[in-house]
Amino acid sequence: MKVKVDYLVCEANAVCMGLAPEVFELDDDDQLHILLPEPPPEMMDRVRHAVRSCPKAALSLEEN
Repeated sequence: MKVKVDYLVCEANAVCMGLAPEVFELDDDDQLHILLPEPPPEMMDRVRHAVRSCPKAALSLEEN
């Protein structure tokens, strides 16, 4: 699975970063960065939770 972000929708609320900081990071300019675009299987439950928890639905998962 690959993590995607719609930067036009993302408001940098950092909910995803709080739930999966190994995968999501906000920089000093409030720009979201995907640190691990293809997280390992052992992280996927937390990543799915972060994607579902995005207040603006700016995150998605795609099959590789």
